[in-house]
Amino acid sequence: MPWNDVRFDFTGTRVLVTGGTSGIGASIAAEFAQAGAEVAVTGTRGAASDYDEDLSRYRYLQLDLEDNASIDAVADALPALDILVNNAGLSFYSLGLDERDPDVFARAMQIHLVSAFRLTSRLAAKLGKSTRPGGGAVVGIGSVTSFMGIAVTLGYGAGKTGLLGMTRGLAVDLGPKNVRLNVVAAGLTRSRMTAAAFENPAWSEPTTARTPLRRMGEAEDVAGPVLFLASSAASWITGTTVMVDGGYTIAG
Repeated sequence: MPWNDVRFDFTGTRVLVTGGTSGIGASIAAEFAQAGAEVAVTGTRGAASDYDEDLSRYRYLQLDLEDNASIDAVADALPALDILVNNAGLSFYSLGLDERDPDVFARAMQIHLVSAFRLTSRLAAKLGKSTRPGGGAVVGIGSVTSFMGIAVTLGYGAGKTGLLGMTRGLAVDLGPKNVRLNVVAAGLTRSRMTAAAFENPAWSEPTTARTPLRRMGEAEDVAGPVLFLASSAASWITGTTVMVDGGYTIAG
């Protein structure tokens, strides 16, 4: 655990972290497990053994966010759930694809918005049965791209912006059913997806210079707020977006 002044206790809590095999998702899954939770993670590969990372402490479920049947299968595979973290996603720009292309844009919307809505909807009844203080919790991993225009991540930004609206609407809809929903909007955070930006001074230096805290993010910077929003300390918080970006979006 990277925080020496905070301790979370999620003993016996059932958690699902999508995209929990690497990057931000891996950090979130590890911190929940360290805090005593029973953690399931999803990935795109056929089995946990297909990853170099040690996933032995988690239940592994294969998930293709572009396949609705795959999303439904993951929801059906979980007998009960207390916390859902909608983390999985990708930037098509990092794969060399143009998100201004309507077909690529549509894929980005499916991955970052439609799939999150579908999975949350399929799991809502199970989350609503949680006996944790504050009930079931859903935390979406959003992005600062929801608050600015970036052409190369047009689809990604649009999907993440939709996630904010979805979260607010479902917070109203599911609040009376014992489910809270919030978003952590992350700034540029180190992961496989963002490795090129971290290694390229043309990206990293201007970003760091604009950021009041004078550094870019690490996965643990995002994991902490996620655990807080899922915890009993946040039991009266729903429909909210927490900016986790070192102050990037408020700087001129």
